[in-house]
Amino acid sequence: MDFIFMLTRGDQTILDSLEVLDIAAQSGVTHLGFKDVGVERDTLEEITRQIRGRGFTSYMEVVSTTEADALQSARTAVEIGVERLMGGTAVEQTLEILAGSPIAYYPFPGRPQGHPTRLGGSAEEIAADCRRQEALGCAGVDLLAYRAFETDPLQAVRAAREALEGRLVVAGSISTPAQIEDLAKAGADGFTIGSAVFDGSFSPRKGSLLSQLRDVLAVSG
Repeated sequence: MDFIFMLTRGDQTILDSLEVLDIAAQSGVTHLGFKDVGVERDTLEEITRQIRGRGFTSYMEVVSTTEADALQSARTAVEIGVERLMGGTAVEQTLEILAGSPIAYYPFPGRPQGHPTRLGGSAEEIAADCRRQEALGCAGVDLLAYRAFETDPLQAVRAAREALEGRLVVAGSISTPAQIEDLAKAGADGFTIGSAVFDGSFSPRKGSLLSQLRDVLAVSG
């Protein structure tokens, strides 16, 4: 599975993301992302430039709570040259904004709400969303499995996997090796971690950011 290291904590892009990016580059991580909130537009642009300049894959995840803000974030993604856009639920409008760009889009299936985001919806509803979103032209989905409150997280992952031909990325509240192993068995193609690396909870007996990242990579295979 792809480990997507998010330069985020508490669902916001961290202020010293460019410094952390330099450390991440030493770890072997090749997929890096950030949220559309927490820093100014020019910082997002520079983060993207730095990620792509190293030959890594860049991601931006939309967590804006209004449709208007989410669509503006999609426009920003086009302008700054992000390669993969994750999140949001206004799929048709977002795809219209992305049309003509090389950006791959992975929306949220289910009913995301609030900030930090929680996920409503049954496994069946999530699967139906996955089929609909892929039929519209999405490259896959961004599933907030471990933030689900109306279904079991792994049941949601398995349902999404059965519904999708494209990529299944699981985001939010992933913090242990066991969760990553479970996601691999359930059919996820990738996962995101941010806060668990920064607070040291992924490998509690290790103190450096570099060690945390390397341990996540080791589990993800």
